[in-house]
Amino acid sequence: MISINGVSKYYDTLKSLDGVSAEIKEGSIFGLVGSNGSGKSTLLRIMCGIFRPDGGEVLYDGENVYENVKVKDRVVYLSDDQFFLPSATLGDMAKMYASVYSSFSWDTYKKLVELFGLPRTRKISTFSKGMQKQSAILLGLSAKPKYLLCDETFDGLDPVMRQLVKRILADEVAENGLTPIIASHNLRELEDICDHIGLLHKGGILFESEIDTLKENIHTVQAVFAREIGIEEIARIGTVSIKQRGSMVTAVVRGTRDEVKTKIEGLDPDFYEIIPLTLEEIFISEMEERGYDYTKVVF
Repeated sequence: MISINGVSKYYDTLKSLDGVSAEIKEGSIFGLVGSNGSGKSTLLRIMCGIFRPDGGEVLYDGENVYENVKVKDRVVYLSDDQFFLPSATLGDMAKMYASVYSSFSWDTYKKLVELFGLPRTRKISTFSKGMQKQSAILLGLSAKPKYLLCDETFDGLDPVMRQLVKRILADEVAENGLTPIIASHNLRELEDICDHIGLLHKGGILFESEIDTLKENIHTVQAVFAREIGIEEIARIGTVSIKQRGSMVTAVVRGTRDEVKTKIEGLDPDFYEIIPLTLEEIFISEMEERGYDYTKVVF
């Protein structure tokens, strides 16, 4: 398990992270999303021990990651900006990874090279952006880590390759107990693979939750009323947001489907329907409810 306890980080006078706390259970696939400049990359770099936090700590199974070689041997960080040794081939980088990670698997490496169809002896610097991203993923998985930290891992991959990487990650979780943490702006990508999600904004985590729990406890209702009904009356049923156009009302309401049904029927509409929210819509609602300008959040 990863325990993030009150982590703060400053760049001179700029506060990048402000007392971030979260727990990531072993074997889960945790998605980390947030607004631009929210501190996602900084948090990942602290989590893998590259940066030292100015406050708080990150523990892996009870051990601090910073300057701890034993813990770092179980953690692989896939940066958004891949680094490869100058003039290195895929084989050269594999040898480097094997010298650093005690669990590096040459069998896994050979299997993934064949699966991705990458040339082993060609210089990585001549690869396309997508091929370089594949190379980083391939090398990281070959290290057989217990924890895999991914920063915008799916960017630069074509749709077929994105699905392949998702399938590989899911298989590693099921078969080897891998725990991936995936930071991304793309909620639709995360919705496909993650079972837990955390929203980072202005240096702090607003909340973390299971995705299924999020979806079960918030819904959109569209209702038509023959009588005149005011926003204030609708708001009393516990709405997150309301839009009214003539007799048509669209409201985001907290509660299970049955609870929302009871609430809306209590207003005696002529017609209504309950619509599930996408993960993107849920996060926009959460940001809006907390008074943040969600138009600045890029998903």
